[in-house]
Amino acid sequence: MYKDKKIVVVLPAYNAALTLEKTYHEIPFDIVDEVILVDDFSKDNTYELGQKLGIKHIIHHDKNKGYGGNQKTCYKKALELGADVIVMLHPDYQYTPLLIPAMVSIIGSDLYPVVFGSRILGKSALTGGMPKYKYFANRFLTFIQNLLMNQKLTEYHTGYRAYSAEVLRKINFDLNSDDFIFDNEMIALLFYKGFRIAEITCPTKYFEEASSINFSRSIRYGLGVLRVSILYFLTKTGIYKWKLLDK
Repeated sequence: MYKDKKIVVVLPAYNAALTLEKTYHEIPFDIVDEVILVDDFSKDNTYELGQKLGIKHIIHHDKNKGYGGNQKTCYKKALELGADVIVMLHPDYQYTPLLIPAMVSIIGSDLYPVVFGSRILGKSALTGGMPKYKYFANRFLTFIQNLLMNQKLTEYHTGYRAYSAEVLRKINFDLNSDDFIFDNEMIALLFYKGFRIAEITCPTKYFEEASSINFSRSIRYGLGVLRVSILYFLTKTGIYKWKLLDK
């Protein structure tokens, strides 16, 4: 608990057996009440390892539902358990669990309803191993998105996020894509509904066992990001009404 608020960490997993244990053991259980592992039909023993680690809430998809589909299951279960603050932590150990107390304290103290861990904010992305093409694509897309969405985030593409439960109840995230673009659609929904997003510096760790989408998927993701930002801009200016933001 943090200030009488229930803290739930969700782990959207796919083939995370090599890094799950290390990630799980770094979770600060002095403030985290529950952990939810959602195994998206992994081809390795992610599910069995979760059981071995004693994770109480494990959900196993009987087919692969995608990164966005996995998060939908995570958030619905966290809300069902009565969470007040939900932290999404990738179990591939690319983001350190040691930042959870900082992220939780910002939301738990009612400063901001959403917190992102930014790999760009501390200028450590390249030194942490982020491929150069991903770094420059990240910077370019973030620049365009800030222009179109009239915001000042340092990164729109982090997978390390914490939400107030109130936020997740007020946005219809179930209508989002089941693919990787889910995260950017979440940002569009958050800003459209008027929620503010705080950012904290997050160390970058790229290594062989960490999950990462390939170049072709990255191109498709980038095009999807531009589409989300343009549709957001057109909706905010009244030129077009994007159905996702109209719900």
